[in-house]
Amino acid sequence: MRKFACLYNELDATTATTRKLDALEKYFSANEPGNAAWAVYFLAGGKPRQIVSTKLLRQFSTEMSGLPEWLFDECYLAVGDLAETIAHILPPPEYETDIGLAVWMEERILPLRGDKPEKIRAALFDYWRGLDSQSRFLLIKLISGGFRVGVSKLLVIRALGELSGTDHKVIAQRMMGWTDGAVLPSAESYQKLIAPASEHNAVEGGQPYPFFLSHPLQTDPHTLGDIRSWHAEWKYDGIRAQLVQRGGRRYLWSRGEDLITDRFPEISGISLPDGTVIDGEILVWKNGAPGSFADLQRRIGRKMLSSGILDEFPAVLIAFDLLELGGRDIRGFVQLERRASLEEIVQGTGNSALMLSPLIDAPDWQMLEVLRSSSRARGVEGLMLKSINAQYGVGRTKEGGVWWKWKLDPYTVDAVLVYAQRGHGRRASLYTDYTFAVWSDAPSRERKLVPFAKAYSGLTDREIAQVDAIIRKTTIEKFGPVRGVTPTMVFEIGFEGIARSSRHKSGVAVRFPRMLRMRNDKKIDEADTLDTLKAMTRNHG
Repeated sequence: MRKFACLYNELDATTATTRKLDALEKYFSANEPGNAAWAVYFLAGGKPRQIVSTKLLRQFSTEMSGLPEWLFDECYLAVGDLAETIAHILPPPEYETDIGLAVWMEERILPLRGDKPEKIRAALFDYWRGLDSQSRFLLIKLISGGFRVGVSKLLVIRALGELSGTDHKVIAQRMMGWTDGAVLPSAESYQKLIAPASEHNAVEGGQPYPFFLSHPLQTDPHTLGDIRSWHAEWKYDGIRAQLVQRGGRRYLWSRGEDLITDRFPEISGISLPDGTVIDGEILVWKNGAPGSFADLQRRIGRKMLSSGILDEFPAVLIAFDLLELGGRDIRGFVQLERRASLEEIVQGTGNSALMLSPLIDAPDWQMLEVLRSSSRARGVEGLMLKSINAQYGVGRTKEGGVWWKWKLDPYTVDAVLVYAQRGHGRRASLYTDYTFAVWSDAPSRERKLVPFAKAYSGLTDREIAQVDAIIRKTTIEKFGPVRGVTPTMVFEIGFEGIARSSRHKSGVAVRFPRMLRMRNDKKIDEADTLDTLKAMTRNHG
């Protein structure tokens, strides 16, 4: 635990890729395979369910520290992070322990799930007595389900590749499904992960392939050359997924490497030839058109799927690539060849839950741009452009060819900041999380500001400091950590999608809201209205 806590601190203390890579290599080379296996799991994005509730963590830490609850709350408000707060307030350790990460997870942490509160209390008191502050911080992150670290999965793959002398593409393939949690990390699985390239290369069971990712097109498409060298497809707004059939069983994987077979029975029920892997996008499909992402969220958020939900929000897989055929990895085939095989597979299934992503026929780039302008009316985000000679790569690469995403510009509105909340970690002392509102426009009512979105990204550090100072001067209400402010600031807010929503007071839900810029040139009376947002939902299809 102590060694992993030191690695966590090293990764968190720098933004330099070379220093992160060096720290990862040193950790993996100096630790036993069982400990390294668990480290890979967490660093690659693995998140076990919460083991101990926040309520119990607060209760037991105040009991051990002797702090009253009000003082804990004040500390938490100042620090902004529960694990860091608890690590600071606990008394100094009484002894040192150097138990490895694997033993901590398998024999100490995971057995706490579902245990009686008094047993959890006794265990935590014992654990805290033998850990220093940074190890306590890490322990609380792990048992609360809040572990996050500033390192990408790609960097972990690079570190393992350099350490083992194995091509990073092979490491990436072996790591697919690693964080699903269905099977615990182990010394054996780690040894397979870093084995020489000639060993353990084949995909196993329902294991998916690494996803090939696109690049945003930020230049004129005419610079791509002859349009006949490209396949154009609609860019759908759903869940990227791979449907795998091997050994007579089917597996549905999300891009986040979650096994979601049971969440979409109509898709996992598609019968494919054995040894087939299809890449595509999961969508709700109604009345011959894609539903909104809000519709899809109704499916994602439910553990139990009633017949009513399945009927109201039917899901389909829009197939756009074929990665395995007859048990053979065909990612090295060019786009044109993979597409031809995909068309045969889809046509042969005869299942309406599997749909082929249509190719868009346009004689030139100018006509394709005209078609792209109709994206929102079609319920899509724009276009995908795929070189007909592109292989299916690993991650966001241009090594064997390229995919471009040619999206429409985001929706934008001018909105007023009405609420603010402090950030977390390094931003715990600043107000960085904002709620924005637009004007109501009902003629029979008094005009008022209606909150519709929260955003925390898009501003520079300097702009955040300016906004923070204004918030402190204009606060008029307090609701726990939230501050209500006198409306004085207008921002241009961008978002990717919008839909009607009965769950939001505004009646709309927006997707990926962020701040594009401060509008110091506008008065709050010039901000947009709720009617403007509702008109966008009609245009969104």
